[in-house]
Amino acid sequence: MGLPPATVDLLLKESQDHDCPDSPETCVRLVAVADLPTRFGAYQVAAFWNNGDKRDHAAFIHGDVYEKECVPVRLHSECLTGDAIGSLRCDCRDQLLASLEWIGKQENGIVLYLRQEGRGIGFANKIRAYQLQDAGFDTVEANELLGFRPDERDYGLAAHMLGSLHVRSIAILTNNPAKVADLERHGVTIVDRIPLVVPPNPVNRAYLETKRSKMGHLLDIEQPDTAVEPSREGGK
Repeated sequence: MGLPPATVDLLLKESQDHDCPDSPETCVRLVAVADLPTRFGAYQVAAFWNNGDKRDHAAFIHGDVYEKECVPVRLHSECLTGDAIGSLRCDCRDQLLASLEWIGKQENGIVLYLRQEGRGIGFANKIRAYQLQDAGFDTVEANELLGFRPDERDYGLAAHMLGSLHVRSIAILTNNPAKVADLERHGVTIVDRIPLVVPPNPVNRAYLETKRSKMGHLLDIEQPDTAVEPSREGGK
């Protein structure tokens, strides 16, 4: 069972006239919720509209998360090349599928899908960064050569989405300490971190090593090339 119809109606009514004139870049409005049967189990999909970036963002909800504590949550940023096409240059698709499968087996949980392509620099700039990587630069160097920080994402949107769903606290599926810190800065209570480690492939091993060594991601690059499910880790 997901969010009950009465709860959905309440959330939609709350969000109907919602606006954030002082922080439009992180403001979202819940506009629709529908059932979404998937190969990973029964989900609901919630559509959010952001009046700052003029983009739709999504929450894939398993079970009843309303006013719940320690809800497993994966924050996933859009990756067209990985998520849709199956690119081997990154681990995005592997992490998305592992998250949906694992959360689908829990009592409840959420996968937030944020439209922050290329760690926030956009699709065209991500491909420009790929060109630089093809020339020998790593993912951090490529972003900096284009005038960006290594990671331009802001998770205020995610915090607002969780608040709109009345989620009290979360257990976050991530290997990225910066993601934890940014969510906490936006007021999200995080009671646990769940490592989400997927095996590297011959193409993305160097990319993952750069994320580990230069961006602080908690990765074991030398892990065996076999599928690894998320596992709980005490604390954050």
